[in-house]
Amino acid sequence: MSGISGARKLGVVARVAARQAGQMRWNQSAWKTLRAAWSGARITLEHFARVLRLLWLQIVGVFFLFFAAAGAVAARREYLHWQAGTVGPGKMARAVGFALVFVWFGVTSFWRAGRKSSAR
Repeated sequence: MSGISGARKLGVVARVAARQAGQMRWNQSAWKTLRAAWSGARITLEHFARVLRLLWLQIVGVFFLFFAAAGAVAARREYLHWQAGTVGPGKMARAVGFALVFVWFGVTSFWRAGRKSSAR
């Protein structure tokens, strides 16, 4: 390299340094982009999970209320049988208890969903 002038050597060094700096900048921006993408994906997934939790609580609450309605229909039927004197009060009491328990489950499920939705 002794036949190359100092200015030319300086130009080569400057080009290599510029190329290295450009690669370093790209690597730093790539990491920033990946961090930003991960952060955005995490926040999006958290919000979807929150909405799915609320939806799950509401769907379960509806099913519990359907079970309570079925229990109320059974309790009415058993009440009519009890009034007719064909069965004792035990079956009616169990049907009423079933209906009340599932009403409680349904109402508290909707209450929890409402409380979680207003928490934010």
